[in-house]
Amino acid sequence: MVSNLNPMQSSAVRHIDGPLLVLAGAGSGKTRVITHKIAYLVEECGYSPSGIAAITFTNKAAREMKERVGKLLKGDSKGLVISTFHSLGLAIVRSEASHFGLKSNFSILDSSDSQGIIASLCKTTDKKFVRRISGIISGWKNSFLTPDSVSPSSDEEHLAAKIYEDYQATLQAYQSVDFDDLIRLPVALFGKNREVLEKWQNRLRYLLIDEYQDTNLCQYRLIRQLAGSRGAFTAVGDDDQAIYAWRGASKENIAELRKDYPNLEVIKLEQNYRSTVRILKAANSLIANNPKLFEKKLWSDLGHGERIRVLSARDEEHEAEAVVMSLLAHKFENRGKYSDYAILYRGNHQARLFEQQLRNERVPYKVSGGLSFFERSEIKDILSYLRLIANPDDDPAFVRAVTTPRRGIGNQTLEALGRYAGGRQISMFEAAFEAGFSGEVSERQLEPLSGFCNFINNLRYRAEREKAGEVLNDLLKAIDYEAHLYDMDEERQAKAKWENVTDFVSWMGKKSEEDGKNLSEISQTVALMSLLDKNESEYDAVQLSTLHAAKGLEFRHVFLVGVEEGILPHQESMEDAGIEEERRLMYVGVTRAMESLSISHCQKRKRAREWQKCEPSRFIAELGEDIGHSGNAVTREVGNARLAMLKSALDAK
Repeated sequence: MVSNLNPMQSSAVRHIDGPLLVLAGAGSGKTRVITHKIAYLVEECGYSPSGIAAITFTNKAAREMKERVGKLLKGDSKGLVISTFHSLGLAIVRSEASHFGLKSNFSILDSSDSQGIIASLCKTTDKKFVRRISGIISGWKNSFLTPDSVSPSSDEEHLAAKIYEDYQATLQAYQSVDFDDLIRLPVALFGKNREVLEKWQNRLRYLLIDEYQDTNLCQYRLIRQLAGSRGAFTAVGDDDQAIYAWRGASKENIAELRKDYPNLEVIKLEQNYRSTVRILKAANSLIANNPKLFEKKLWSDLGHGERIRVLSARDEEHEAEAVVMSLLAHKFENRGKYSDYAILYRGNHQARLFEQQLRNERVPYKVSGGLSFFERSEIKDILSYLRLIANPDDDPAFVRAVTTPRRGIGNQTLEALGRYAGGRQISMFEAAFEAGFSGEVSERQLEPLSGFCNFINNLRYRAEREKAGEVLNDLLKAIDYEAHLYDMDEERQAKAKWENVTDFVSWMGKKSEEDGKNLSEISQTVALMSLLDKNESEYDAVQLSTLHAAKGLEFRHVFLVGVEEGILPHQESMEDAGIEEERRLMYVGVTRAMESLSISHCQKRKRAREWQKCEPSRFIAELGEDIGHSGNAVTREVGNARLAMLKSALDAK
């Protein structure tokens, strides 16, 4: 089981007597350690697969682990938990729903639903303001602060505290939870109910936590509670890649482990299997400027490699031209694939000019962080029906479903229903069946509303008993959703949306059969799935990505662009802690590169129609002396001439 691991990886896999922290440098094989350790625990140490939980942050990472563990384990892996934090939290909340005053078929609200409730409570349509209030509340939740325990320090926070209390009451009324609750609620329950905690500690006998440096306070408490005094866990992380403080992650959780577990064993993985010596030398030189929790130095036996190139561009348009021409020349010279190349940047707004240049040169590309499949309006329409089938008390889902498509139920009717439901402290769906409400509206208003609610009840009955795919297809026919799309959009757009819907229905039917769950059960977990996990296609294309989204990925050749003061490091991160995180972000960018790394910056940029002088980022100098400054970047004309020469030379061979 450990014969194909290096000595430090092997030590990490074999260590099971007490808590373990594996400091896994970039490209050092952390997933290999986790998957081999799962197999080792089952096949060498006698652990039952159902007693092991591997926890990570993305569905994609969990899926990759499952596939790799499946190849390593000789026997059955039934019951093995490999999931995200939120999926594990969902399993706990679902199992213990009665402790939270929830029915087992509660709803999970996504960020847009949550912000819709907050906007309503704030009585505003200012989306930026709503996002700020939402962010404050989320931060409090992840710091395990309840509405009555927060200490507001500004007028905005005082408002957020009032909204927080009303928001939580609204969630309870809707029989709903948000993403933050999926971690917060289990932590709260375990803190006050010893019997439930011990049940889950006995169920999950060994924990493996991936990307440990990205955990927030709430997630750390959940780990500590489940691990208990036994400390039967392996936490795998890298403090040098802690880049999510802005969303509540705390690299201090690494230091906390030592306080909470004095017998903590620490093993460092420093051999890098991704990058050349030159790239790692630059990365080590850069990150050495940050204070260290643990000293760590990456090394590689993959050869010295090319020098890191630094390009200075006249302006942002020139930078985009130069990078794309350089990329194409390098591709022709090395006869590589488009997918060998990535263009990485600090912020999404930087992508536009690079996309434009790639399109000009007819280069296929894909952009990470695009609109989630489950965020598309047509998918959210269908999901509103599924949420309502699973939980008729879900008012946001009710409002969306009853108005999509429109079915003769006007705003006046819905407003009357909302007032009546609010006065009775019941859901809109339940209110529609009460005799008291029938006196509030005319027969003509009541008839289509009653018809809709009876339709949903029929679907709920079928959802428990029939195949998910059949129920979903009948739903689409009954509401004539295809015709609705063609009524609302021009033909090409409507066709694309309908294809998305049919793909989704087909996928849901298949997943229901694979997981052995009916439509009601599968609907509840859909809120945790992200688009790209389901619909990520592998094709030969240049990858454009923010540095945050590129974490965990690797590319043969990387172009790191816009490396300037004010961009990387970001203008709003100039304090000490901010600069340290920005340096870690640069470190993540550098260590994505396997064979070559090119860094570019501009001499000037246009901001608000004014040209502003730009300074190269301080991080470029911190990479050390073994980098090649190429001077001014080439123009499109020079690049085209070079490409023509290369093509001619290659054709002549």
